[in-house]
Amino acid sequence: MASVSGGVALSCPSKLSHRHSCSSCHRRYVSASSVKMAVSVDDKKKSYTLQKSEEAFKIAKVVPFTNGLAKEFSCTFRELMPGGVNSPVRAFKSVGGQPILIDSVKGSHMWDIDGNEYIDYVGSWGPAIIGHADDEVLAALAETMKKGTSFGAPCLLENVLAEMVISAVPSIEMVRFVNSGTEACMGMLRLARAFTGREKIIKFEGCYHGHADPFLVKAGSGVATLGLPDSPGVPKAATYETLTSHFNDMSTVEKLFEANKGEIAAVILEPVVGNSGFIPPKPGFLNALQKITKENGALFVFDEVMTGFRISYGGAQEYFGIAPDLTTLGKIIGGGLPVGAYGGRKEIMEMVAPAGPMYQAGTLSGNPLAMTAGIQTLKRLKEPGSYEYLDKITGELIHGILDVGKKAGHAICGGYISGMFGFFFTEGPVYNFGDAKNSDTAKFARFYRGMLEEGVYFAPSQFEAGFTGLAHTPEDVQRTIAAAEKVFRQI
Repeated sequence: MASVSGGVALSCPSKLSHRHSCSSCHRRYVSASSVKMAVSVDDKKKSYTLQKSEEAFKIAKVVPFTNGLAKEFSCTFRELMPGGVNSPVRAFKSVGGQPILIDSVKGSHMWDIDGNEYIDYVGSWGPAIIGHADDEVLAALAETMKKGTSFGAPCLLENVLAEMVISAVPSIEMVRFVNSGTEACMGMLRLARAFTGREKIIKFEGCYHGHADPFLVKAGSGVATLGLPDSPGVPKAATYETLTSHFNDMSTVEKLFEANKGEIAAVILEPVVGNSGFIPPKPGFLNALQKITKENGALFVFDEVMTGFRISYGGAQEYFGIAPDLTTLGKIIGGGLPVGAYGGRKEIMEMVAPAGPMYQAGTLSGNPLAMTAGIQTLKRLKEPGSYEYLDKITGELIHGILDVGKKAGHAICGGYISGMFGFFFTEGPVYNFGDAKNSDTAKFARFYRGMLEEGVYFAPSQFEAGFTGLAHTPEDVQRTIAAAEKVFRQI
């Protein structure tokens, strides 16, 4: 171990190992910007100081990148944050191994603090659809920052993005911006209950609508990834009015309406499930849901935090030709900055304060930076050929992976729509979360670690969709397929 005063220590192995990465990669040294904010721990005093951070930074400047840096810093992070992360799936619990610590991103690629380069199919969990650190977005943000980062008052940028969202999404006549997808779903739920005067909702197993109490019932995403019990720490009263059904199963939905006549406020779902892996709706399923909600005076709600502006410019509702009563959005409309939104028919949205009695507020809602990044991102997506390119490149990717997987003798199935995809280690078909759980998650974990070694970064969970973006190139796709062919032979 090489150490310096103050208790900072980093491993300096005699033989420096280096993970496989793209051919354009080269050995790099830690830059000032990448490590300066690192935190170190004094085990005796448990003190976290800027001085320690600066000492770690000085070491990193002279020590070449190794696979040991991430391990050293991850141990420190676990002293500071639960599990060392700020969102559970990032911890690699379901795939094993050491989480990578990202230093920088650009286009379709990312670099960790050990200097390894990856082709990225997570895209910050969806927002990076035009590519990471886009030059035009960064330039617009720089100009906006000259005026300030947060006003706490109305600004013109809010109106611009609102007009863009309303013109693009068929169901939205009025919109309210918030700061996350979770917050958007919280506001939507309160609004649906206020408008209908009812309390019960129907959600679908494996669909994730944020971590608000009423939604943590048979949820997907990190809840499924970590195998957590339903809604730990959530009072029974908070989920008593939450009814659940299997995705793509109308018979269960019909029974729930029959057993709860006049009590159901809304049916909410991901129109294309992304938080149990990639699961599209069966033909006619969404139409049948819309019909039964109308017949029973309930609202039909699309959670398009993931699919909005991704599978088409107008989201899943434009793609499938069906308009819900309310819609939640996030991710892409903030261009990589924290954002969320909910919107719908004007008569419903006018119940939101201050226009109406349903209260919801937020300190940073509509902040100028998120609005700027969202505006620039949507401008790019509206350019001719954007979604045709996403469809082409994603199709080549998923067909290629499935083909080499099957040729290697693996049970595998999957699919895609535009810039969203997924695959399962099972023969399939996969129509719901129950089917998804038949996937060989142990094999996925081996595949995942193998692909990481080859410089390809997928979501570290079998139960998460993948994303492509306009920055992905045919070369990225071919390298990914070649890497998958190699890993499939090994596992």
